[in-house]
Amino acid sequence: MENVIEEPRKRITARVSDNVRGTLEQAAELLGATVNQFVVQTAYLEAQRVIERESVIRLSQKDARMVLSLLDHPPKPNKRLKDAVKAFKGMVRA
Repeated sequence: MENVIEEPRKRITARVSDNVRGTLEQAAELLGATVNQFVVQTAYLEAQRVIERESVIRLSQKDARMVLSLLDHPPKPNKRLKDAVKAFKGMVRA
């Protein structure tokens, strides 16, 4: 028999209206889950989706080719970039 190490669990509570509670109970029942299981699983999946959406930058093939081309062949610094570097160096102590 395998040794299973369980992580400590924390409690999350929420106060909801009767209407929200009823909807959650109905959805949980349709999936054969408890309300708690349904809420935790649904919240977890949505949290993962939000984290991925905010962490991943999606580009079209055209835009991706442009970015890769700029990385391979960066443009020469223009006056605005040079001025920005000077301003940055003036604000930051090394």
